[in-house]
Amino acid sequence: MFDSLSDRLNDTFDRLRGKGKLTEADITSAMRDIRMALLEADVNFKVVKEFVAKTKERCMTAEVMESLSPAQNVVKIVLDELTEMLGSTESKLVFSNRIPNVIMLVGLQGSGKTTAAVKLAYLLKKQGRSPLLAACDVYRPAAADQLATLGGEIGVPVFRGDGAHPVDIAKGAIQEAVDHLRDVVIVDTAGRLQIDEQMMQEAVDIKKAVKPDQVLMVVDAMTGQDIVNVVSTFAERTDFDGVIISKLDGDARGGGALSVRQVTGKPIKFVSMGEKPDSLEPFYPDRMAKRILGMGDVVGIIEKAQEAADAEQLEAAERMLREGFTMNDMLDQMKAVKKMGGMKGILGMLPGGQRVLNQMGGNLDEGIFDKNEAIIMSMTKEERLRPSIINGQRRARIAKGAGVTPTEVNGLMKQWGEMNKMMGRMRTMANQAQAGGKKGKKGKKGKKMRMPNIPGLDAMGLGGMGGLGTGGPKSDMDLLRQMEAQMRNKK
Repeated sequence: MFDSLSDRLNDTFDRLRGKGKLTEADITSAMRDIRMALLEADVNFKVVKEFVAKTKERCMTAEVMESLSPAQNVVKIVLDELTEMLGSTESKLVFSNRIPNVIMLVGLQGSGKTTAAVKLAYLLKKQGRSPLLAACDVYRPAAADQLATLGGEIGVPVFRGDGAHPVDIAKGAIQEAVDHLRDVVIVDTAGRLQIDEQMMQEAVDIKKAVKPDQVLMVVDAMTGQDIVNVVSTFAERTDFDGVIISKLDGDARGGGALSVRQVTGKPIKFVSMGEKPDSLEPFYPDRMAKRILGMGDVVGIIEKAQEAADAEQLEAAERMLREGFTMNDMLDQMKAVKKMGGMKGILGMLPGGQRVLNQMGGNLDEGIFDKNEAIIMSMTKEERLRPSIINGQRRARIAKGAGVTPTEVNGLMKQWGEMNKMMGRMRTMANQAQAGGKKGKKGKKGKKMRMPNIPGLDAMGLGGMGGLGTGGPKSDMDLLRQMEAQMRNKK
């Protein structure tokens, strides 16, 4: 996703950082590089021209040219302008008071409308709504079957209306939602390989018949420059409210997606970053701009960690403090990392992480999780709970059962040993802090307990497990949260 663009922009910024003071020639050269990077990334040339002109004008001010860190100011200006080009702020779905709300999806065939409809239904279901999918694509072979299959996987019903006209199917879906107390209907319309009058008129007719609360256009990030012509035509005929960009995790340059908002004035509401149902994400222009410039998306990582955390994980953290770290705990942590998008997804959201990935050729072996999972699953129940009993003979048996080498089993055991030692140190400090708190109550009034600094807490993966505790330490987990808060305050 924007890998080449990110590399080119960062190379430009690196050259600027090597200069103590910037001249007009330096700014002009940097803007030329930025212009070429954007054009090569498939950003619309009119958008590029306007972006570079505004950016250069702001960079040429005395405030930037004569500052102590002019390169940082240039980066900040590029970030501001890129965020503005992408839409400035998040554009959320707007729901009316009527039941059901209707969301209509439009776009070309192959843009990912059907999968986007399912992903949107999954997202709304997670938010507590009861969506219904309407299969209004009666032309593409097995389109309704595909929607029914995908809908069944996420537990969302699909209204098909086989043999009926698309307008009648959409109307029937709304009545179905009313009859079965469904509060959102997502209408999946038909597309074509290219824009034609029949497709456009059908979209207009469906919109007129069901009066959707939101019309969202699904565009393929790999479309390139032609994306501008497509969205412009749909904007004229159906006047859509926002855009869903699909396949943004692909290897294409993706610059066409950056042009959508600037050309049409329509906001990007969601982006699809994978094939799984949970891969549809709200679009945040500022976060995307930072990721393009290699600044990462730490807020996004925290949100993913909070989503992955649940009550069972909080209880597990408490138990780990009391009893130690088991192989079952390690397996749960690996699953949590997968749920957050895998190591590649997490690394791509860290500052500079995307650049590291690019230097590695974009490859990061996620298969290590599957291999380690196989090793753990080859252990007995007792071995998982008490890994310390695993001797050389057991390791050989485990390696054979998992189809790996004893060396790979040894590597996993070493990781477990380090994690268990860390948990032991945390448990000792927690007990000391708790004892100090009780002792402090007998001393002078108002004397606060001093929390110890625990290095490596975030590295344990516990930093995002449910937020920080407030008030007194009612449990080991509450105490752990207070320690984390103290550590962050010191930073």
